[in-house]
Amino acid sequence: MPAGVLADDGIAAAGGPLLGDAEFQFLRDFVYRHCGIALSEQKRQLVQGRLLRRLRALRLKDFAGYCELLRNEPEGELGELASAISTNVTSFFREAHHYELLEQELLPSWLERKRREGDRLRIWSAGCSTGEEPYAMAMVLAEALARSPGPVDAKILATDLSPQALGMARKGVYALDRLGGVSEERRRRWFLRGEGEYEGLACVHPRLRELVSILPLNLLHDWPMQGPFDAIFCRNVVIYFDQPTKQRLFQRYAAMLPPGGYLFLGHSESMHGLSDAFELVGRTTYRKRA
Repeated sequence: MPAGVLADDGIAAAGGPLLGDAEFQFLRDFVYRHCGIALSEQKRQLVQGRLLRRLRALRLKDFAGYCELLRNEPEGELGELASAISTNVTSFFREAHHYELLEQELLPSWLERKRREGDRLRIWSAGCSTGEEPYAMAMVLAEALARSPGPVDAKILATDLSPQALGMARKGVYALDRLGGVSEERRRRWFLRGEGEYEGLACVHPRLRELVSILPLNLLHDWPMQGPFDAIFCRNVVIYFDQPTKQRLFQRYAAMLPPGGYLFLGHSESMHGLSDAFELVGRTTYRKRA
């Protein structure tokens, strides 16, 4: 799933083809089936305006042609569709209390145990958007590894459905005003000054790239990874899912976490009444029950 959220941005469809009832209903069913997002009637203008860009890019004359494309090649266009109707809202160290818990309590304990037992450490950023979340995790992890008395096999998996968001995450290049949540010390340590085509931009340090694997993944489809993960960040992703979809996803997350593993949700999200596999241990912070 893209980490972005649907947002009315006033984009109008002036001068373009109209999104008819049949086509909108098809798109609603398609998006729900493949992305878990329920599009209300109030989102019709948003969907129409956003998808006009795809029609132009694909040189299609109307939405009927676009729906036909989705019928014939659903997987090939799914990522582009998800990108078109979503807005990626993210930043470095957003919801800082999660990173503070990771830095001050979880990572020191995990790394000591992993080093002692020869085990690996894995964290999953599910809905990584343009990369700020996993790279913020990587800063905290790299610093914790530097303090560890011995080596530990530690990696971060970052996944998203949006090809555009993943492209930005893989580049790891950001405008300076996107670093607002990063301390001056971390800016100096973990970012390089862009050169050439990246002049005036900040590039993430190669060490962070080593820690982060970025891959496409639809959360509603099969997951190729086996786990287990010590922690999963799924923040500001499930808020637009309906209750049955949330329940299924939380059940799948529980299967990917060992007893005592952590699941982090976004500030407007809750697991209340949706899963008995987790206990609330902090603000939007859940731990899998033993």
